[in-house]
Amino acid sequence: MSKITCVRTIRLPERPKLIWVEVETNEGLIGLGETFRGAATVEAAIHELVAPGLIGRDSRQIEAIALELTTPYVGYHSASAEIRAASAIDIALWDLKGQRHGIPIYEAMGGACRDRIRVYNTCAGYEFNTQQGARREINARDCAQGPYDDQLAFERDPASLAISLVEEGYTAMKIWPFDRFARQQGANSITLAEVEQGVEAFKRIREAVGNRIEVMCELHSLWDSTAALRICQALEPYDVYWVEDPLCKMDDAQALADLRQRTRVPVCASETLGGAVAYRDLLNAGSLDYLMLDLVWCGGFTEGRKIAALAQAYNKPLAPHDCTGPVALFAGLQLALHAPTAVLQEVVRASLSTWYGDLVTHLPEIEKGFALAPQRAGLGTALRPEIKQRTDAVVRETSR
Repeated sequence: MSKITCVRTIRLPERPKLIWVEVETNEGLIGLGETFRGAATVEAAIHELVAPGLIGRDSRQIEAIALELTTPYVGYHSASAEIRAASAIDIALWDLKGQRHGIPIYEAMGGACRDRIRVYNTCAGYEFNTQQGARREINARDCAQGPYDDQLAFERDPASLAISLVEEGYTAMKIWPFDRFARQQGANSITLAEVEQGVEAFKRIREAVGNRIEVMCELHSLWDSTAALRICQALEPYDVYWVEDPLCKMDDAQALADLRQRTRVPVCASETLGGAVAYRDLLNAGSLDYLMLDLVWCGGFTEGRKIAALAQAYNKPLAPHDCTGPVALFAGLQLALHAPTAVLQEVVRASLSTWYGDLVTHLPEIEKGFALAPQRAGLGTALRPEIKQRTDAVVRETSR
């Protein structure tokens, strides 16, 4: 038996949204998981609701444990704290499985459908999602924090940004120039002048690099249906690859289907959803063209592979999300290599070139716009040992 002996959580002050989970077994193995947002809340959920029932369990019983953790009496709707906790634990259990057998997780799930996956750069820069609270907003006083301050770049010089990405081998990029016009969640209006300002970035990218790069538009679930439709229709001439999360309620299958029927821009949905049932409902309603999931929010690999199976059954391309942390990136990559309909893996080159490498022992290898299949067992990376030794690290353990 591979008995669970300790569940450990680790948080760092400068990454207040991130939490890592280590699951130790009596074999001497340590599995790594991660989740994002509400880190202290997730920590409480893990140690109060999850870990006491895991100590002494056989870590090989992944499906049984996932069933218990993703069907709590309360908390199972979208990516709740309970489901984020379950996601981190599940990823750690799959990491253990791969390590135990000496194979990557994509092989443990049944093998790879490809030896590499195309990546796209989300132009988040260095600080978009790193601090607690609201995302970074660009103002006139902001200066570039480094060569990959891509959020500043798409606001001020999208043409040069696109050229830079093409020169590095990227064939796809994602930007969000409409966010600044959403004055509230579920914004119900955007003026023609604002639409024209937002569209200008796509126009300048096309003028600079033509069709050498795909461009996605992220709408961050900020809009109601009428405003989102106006934005989508304005983007149609620029051959946008997809519009992502256009509505403030991405579990509203009917509203999303109605939007999709009224625009030629493909719809991508949604990193915000938790569990296969939510995706089933969108697919049944004809609400999406691309299926996006985040393994640290939707229930981990156990639920994620079921969502990938739905994408395959409905002939929909799959695109794992990561704009959050290095473990989420490795998890998405492992699924993207395995899932038959996967087409893209999200990366943030600013994160890859800086703080991701400060946290974990290995990073994915990116070559000519593709992420190569990791060859190491399990996830393919581990938390750097010195992270837990830091005096400011918040480390909490539940053990036998």
